[in-house]
Amino acid sequence: MSGVIQPEGRCVLAVDVGGTTIKAAVVGEDGRFLSSLTAPSQADDDPVEAIRSLCRELRAHALSLGSTPAAIGVVTPGLVDERDGVVRYAANLRLRDVPLRALVSGDLGLPVVVGHDARAAGIAEATAGAAVGLDNFLLLPLGTGIAAAVVVHGVPVAGATRAAGEVGHMPVYPGGEPCSCGQRGCLEVYASAGGMARRYARRVGTSGADSQAIADAVATDPHARAVWNDATQALGTALATLTLALDPARVVLGGGLAEAGALFLDPVREALHGALAWRNPPPVLRSAFGAQAAQVGAAIMARRKAGLSVPDGWGAPDLVPPAA
Repeated sequence: MSGVIQPEGRCVLAVDVGGTTIKAAVVGEDGRFLSSLTAPSQADDDPVEAIRSLCRELRAHALSLGSTPAAIGVVTPGLVDERDGVVRYAANLRLRDVPLRALVSGDLGLPVVVGHDARAAGIAEATAGAAVGLDNFLLLPLGTGIAAAVVVHGVPVAGATRAAGEVGHMPVYPGGEPCSCGQRGCLEVYASAGGMARRYARRVGTSGADSQAIADAVATDPHARAVWNDATQALGTALATLTLALDPARVVLGGGLAEAGALFLDPVREALHGALAWRNPPPVLRSAFGAQAAQVGAAIMARRKAGLSVPDGWGAPDLVPPAA
């Protein structure tokens, strides 16, 4: 990465704030990641300061590469007011009514755009990923929780209260297992990576197996197989409801679970098909960007904020290093 010189004002900064880790990158004119930084999002027990500190470090890092940032995009989970640049509520980060755009802009002196991580991931997939050329699609990153980017007529829908896409709390098994939100039977309980790990731990009496370990054990472990089957059936049921309500041209699944490929995608497709009696299901594809989708979306948002063009194919997956 040494010796990389970008035209004045042409690089952008992209920051994806997760529940445990903040991922940040300097992104060049063509969408190539020139450099990346990470930090714990709970550093010093102050997530806001952790975000601001990494943003400051990222700007300094870009300048050290000989590249002047044009803007910065910061995306987070939770309820995000993109218009005002305020994170209204993010439970895992303990954020409530944080004026993140104003804080970061004051620190860096740059144009700042703040967005929702799932909606940002949808922007990335529509620009250079699994949803190129589509105006109507769904993207569900399956991680610690489950949110969705609902793209209608080419626009990620935020909703009346900026809470659109919280599909993780759709009740797929009414009266089912309790969710941390206070409801029962939520999709997130069964089909998120975190939910699967918790359900498996309760079945076997020990913790420590993540979704990858559960996937690896499906063929030989009946407990893993039962948890896996519940997850794919729950997700297929939820996708059927979303399909009937929104009629997407495609469903894109991201996160670690989707990386299991056919082992996960095929039973989800079967469950979706089985829940639709009178119409064909939309194709279900794996995300092109995986865990980096939200960060690429943040870079695209930053370019738009700076008035820079974002042609189709900008920031293609081969320009983005895999997540660590």
